[in-house]
Amino acid sequence: MKIAVVGATGLVGGEILKVLAERNFPVTELIPVASERSVGKQVEFKGKPYTVVSFADAIAARPAIAIFSAGGSTSTALAPQFAEAGITVIDNSSAWRMDPTKPLIVPEVNANILTADDKIIANPNCSTIQMVVALKPLHERYKVKRVVVSTYQSVTGTGKAAVDQLFAERNGDTTAEKVYPHPIDLNVLPHIDVFLDNGYTKEEMKMVHETKKIMGDDSIRVTATTVRIPTIGGHSEAINVEFEEEFDLAEVTELFRNAEGVIVQDDPANKVYPMPLTAHGRDEVFVGRIRRDETQPRTLNFWCVADNLRKGAATNAVQIAEYLMKHELVNAEAAVA
Repeated sequence: MKIAVVGATGLVGGEILKVLAERNFPVTELIPVASERSVGKQVEFKGKPYTVVSFADAIAARPAIAIFSAGGSTSTALAPQFAEAGITVIDNSSAWRMDPTKPLIVPEVNANILTADDKIIANPNCSTIQMVVALKPLHERYKVKRVVVSTYQSVTGTGKAAVDQLFAERNGDTTAEKVYPHPIDLNVLPHIDVFLDNGYTKEEMKMVHETKKIMGDDSIRVTATTVRIPTIGGHSEAINVEFEEEFDLAEVTELFRNAEGVIVQDDPANKVYPMPLTAHGRDEVFVGRIRRDETQPRTLNFWCVADNLRKGAATNAVQIAEYLMKHELVNAEAAVA
């Protein structure tokens, strides 16, 4: 299967290439794509160098799937051009997530809604992805009524420049480029994306709206506080969820254990709980600190961690591509011709 990776020279683009290789996705021809200033550069895939090509050349090559990780403006302008050429686009930006005509997909939760007619498929926000993977089995059993989530998000979610800022500050370099309005090393910023008129940030409202769309239930109430912290391994979330039905704590743990893509790390007596350090480089969503909220009925607290560059972006996109291939929702033969 011919695969294009748009934004192949970026942080997430590089992770997509790594995940495609690790999961042995059947790539017959790789087409790395980036902006004009990166055309001609090389990226590595499975130990071999590949030359970055332009958007126009990528469309002309007619890949079966193009995985986009090149920013919202690029996706808005170019994803329709790829789609019109018969190429299925899986887009990592926020450009199409809340478009009612475009599916917003987390494979463990709602891949079953995909059809061959879906030519632009949106990959959700990283913080939303890990939360809904954990919520899905609980919603099916007890029906989620309300979610209160506080996130602790890695600087990798902002990109390479943010990682560079963190380590420059740690090394005492005051001249490095700054992507945050304040120092991030030894600090916490309750500010991800822009502030909106309602006092929430765009990141917080993404979690509200995307959760409802992915879960297919507008009745779920979500409120979020999203926070940037100086880590690089992944995003962490403290999740408080109220259900319509009463739950049994042992059954909740068992539901997590049996859920696709979830690993339970919940042994406080031995100091075992999810952490970005141990989630780094993994594709699963880790849950722990599972306990009843003792202040109100039918309410659960748990802690949730996932590598935001993997499950929160690259892996989720590749899993969508795997689903499309497995269920023959893309025409690989036509793309090769």
